Amino acid sequence: QVQLVESGGGLVQAGASLRLSCAASGRTLSRFIMGWFRQAPGKEREFVAAISRSASTYYADSVKGRFTISRDNAKNTVYLQMNSLKPEDTAVYYCAADSGLVVHTTPEGMDDWGKGTLVTVSS
Repeated sequence: QVQLVESGGGLVQAGASLRLSCAASGRTLSRFIMGWFRQAPGKEREFVAAISRSASTYYADSVKGRFTISRDNAKNTVYLQMNSLKPEDTAVYYCAADSGLVVHTTPEGMDDWGKGTLVTVSS
């Protein structure tokens, strides 16, 4: 349905910032609810943030006040600005698209996924 490619991950020290990007192709991004999820080694994939078609935003408690999700429909891109990074933020970060009508905060609720970008935060 839609192809998603994440970028912007890397190795940073605690307290640093990163901005992840998710570029979409094959479909117009404005048609989708978009989300960011992450998966640390040995753990389940978990919800990080989501943004609706109307640009309402939703965040996991663990990232509220530190992360900001946004979308630029003209550029067909979704962003995740990550500030005050902590070692526990270390994970592969995935963007995902949902063609449905309701914002989901579980991986099972999303339809299409990127391949992920690795974020490593050292202490």
